[in-house]
Amino acid sequence: MAHALAARLTAPRPAALLVLLCAAATVGGALVFQHGLGYVPCKLCLTERQPYYLALPLLAAALLLPRRLAGGLLALVAVIFLVGAGLGAYHAGAEWGFWPGPSDCGGGAGPAPAGVNDFLKSLEQTRPVDCTQAAWRFLGISLAGYNALIALGLSGLAGIAATRALRRG
Repeated sequence: MAHALAARLTAPRPAALLVLLCAAATVGGALVFQHGLGYVPCKLCLTERQPYYLALPLLAAALLLPRRLAGGLLALVAVIFLVGAGLGAYHAGAEWGFWPGPSDCGGGAGPAPAGVNDFLKSLEQTRPVDCTQAAWRFLGISLAGYNALIALGLSGLAGIAATRALRRG
């Protein structure tokens, strides 16, 4: 039964839909942390979102295209998420101090000040977001670490589905 379910989920269209939903949920979660919970993303956090933004329309197109073309798009998405996993791993490693983070890392701005006085006050209180400091951890893993794991899983699923689609033509 598990084998049958795995075979169904790795078919091109179901896999494209599953990867699309998981990718949208991941970006949605990042946006909730940013806009809903007030976590200001660093430069690397924002860069880690780019593979998702690139993959989402490709996955939507894969849902509509014939099997072989969908397989090609899924292969491309697999590579995109593999790069995303690398970005997440690099960021998580910088947070753990395994290697230095980027020297120019600072985050996005918080809410826009209402006037000049608010702007000057915000300058006194604003501290750039450091890419080497995890803003949040769960079970010892930071958001960057979770991103690396999620992107790696999405890459694997997209790659398996691409292989199946391109073999069968």
